[in-house]
Amino acid sequence: MELLLSGLFLLQVLCFVSGYPSGAPTGACEDMIPRHTGILPQPSPAPYTLLTNTKTFEPGKPITVTISGPEYRGVLLEARTDGSTNALGSWLSPPPDTKFLECSGNPQGAVTHSNTNVKSSNTVYSWMPPNSTSPVHFMATVAQQRAVFWVNVRSSTLSRGKPAGLGLATGASAGISKEDPTECDQVVLYVCHTTGVFFHQGKVIRPYDGEATYAVAVKI
Repeated sequence: MELLLSGLFLLQVLCFVSGYPSGAPTGACEDMIPRHTGILPQPSPAPYTLLTNTKTFEPGKPITVTISGPEYRGVLLEARTDGSTNALGSWLSPPPDTKFLECSGNPQGAVTHSNTNVKSSNTVYSWMPPNSTSPVHFMATVAQQRAVFWVNVRSSTLSRGKPAGLGLATGASAGISKEDPTECDQVVLYVCHTTGVFFHQGKVIRPYDGEATYAVAVKI
C-alpha cells in the first residue's frame, strides 16, 4: 500500500509540471521547482555557487549576485530570510536573456530566464535590499538544460550592516558649552574644531584640519 501511495504521489507531480522555456511561472515562486514535465531535480550537489559582492546589506545600497559554475540556461533567483518563502527586496534592471518575475506581490520580487540562451558567471544580477534588520540570503534554481537542473542553491547569509563613520553634532546638542572648548575632552570621541585637535577619551590622537565653526563629532 505504501509503495502504491508513493507511486500515485509521483504520478501527480509528473502530471502537474510542464516546461517553461521563456521563464518560470509565478506558481514556482515559493517552492522554486521548474515545471518540467516528467523531470525531477538532480539529487547530486549543485555545481553552482551564489556569490555576492558583500557580506552585509544596507537599505538603498544595491548588491550584486553572480552564479559561479558551468554555463546555464534557466534560472529563478530570489532573496529570502530564514523560515520564510517570501521574496524580499527588489531586483534592478535584469541582465540580458532574463526578466523580472512577480513574487510575493512584488513585480520585481524575482528574476528568471526570458529564453534558453546561455548564461554564465559573467551574468550579473543586481538587488536592492528592503528596510529590514533580519539577515537575508539568496536562493536559486539553476538549469543547464531542460532535463538537468538543481534546486535550493543558496548563498551565504548577509547581515544588516551598521552605518560607518562619524555623525556631526553641535556643541549644544552634545551637551558642551560653545564658549568653553576645554570641555571637549568629556566626550568619548569628537573633533574640536576650535582647537584643531582630534580627541579620544581626553587624549590627543592627531591634529585635525578643522574649520572655524565649533562642532563635535560623536561616534555612532
